[in-house]
Amino acid sequence: MTAVANRPEQLLGLPGVRLVDLKTADELDPEQRRPKRRVPRSIERLAGVVLLLALWQLAASLGWISPRVLAGPANVASTFWDMVTDGTLGDAVWVSFQRVAIGMLIGVPVGLLLALFSGLSRVGEDLVDSTMHTLRFVPIIGLMPLIIVWFGIGETAKISLIVIGVTFPIYVNTANAIKTIDPRNLELARTLELSRWATIRRVVLPAALPSFLVGLRMATGIAWLLLVFSEQLNAKSGIGYLMIKAQTFFLTDVIVVCLLVYAVLGLLSDIGIRLVEGKVLRWQPGR
Repeated sequence: MTAVANRPEQLLGLPGVRLVDLKTADELDPEQRRPKRRVPRSIERLAGVVLLLALWQLAASLGWISPRVLAGPANVASTFWDMVTDGTLGDAVWVSFQRVAIGMLIGVPVGLLLALFSGLSRVGEDLVDSTMHTLRFVPIIGLMPLIIVWFGIGETAKISLIVIGVTFPIYVNTANAIKTIDPRNLELARTLELSRWATIRRVVLPAALPSFLVGLRMATGIAWLLLVFSEQLNAKSGIGYLMIKAQTFFLTDVIVVCLLVYAVLGLLSDIGIRLVEGKVLRWQPGR
């Protein structure tokens, strides 16, 4: 009986089970209690992408998907390399990047100035806020006929479309942040007898910066999306121009390359803004 009592797992009828002392279990190192991963998490996340590419390539190799409908990954990779080595892709990317950069350089300051005017004065709010919130529900693509009438079908029309698309997210996020600033901060600025400009620089802008950066990330994504559309309107250079040419000759490998380049450029832009966000907002809790 004593021998059985010394082995409590036999009382449960589970000869292969090891009982753990709950008093000592809490003292175990968290790394010992956590099951060890055999495969890194980053590699596990790529499993779905690899599987999709494998099925895509298999379908293309077996002829289930016609190259005129969708080229396989191997053909897309080969076409990408050819476009890089002959300079076609680099030139197109540079032209498209310039259009987005110019649109951002114009649209961001315009949206910021409108937000400051609307958020810091009653007159500005009456004149700007309702108008901006009304116009932002107008489909931007629907404005293209008017833009063509005003500016023609050249570079000005393409950049104007990006400027309009960029302005609204900058304005909405920044103006809302300005209007929700803690009144105690503004009262403190008045107590310290800060000038109008000093109040904007030391109180308003720092408080609105997080929301402004969120709007900037949204604006960057919108800029690249609108570039896809604008570059298909009588463009003679850029990534969209390559896509239109490829569409004419059913070159789906070139179209896929251009779409992937659009996606990568947008992703890199977003990563860049997030890095800046992490640097300038280090004072925020949780960063």
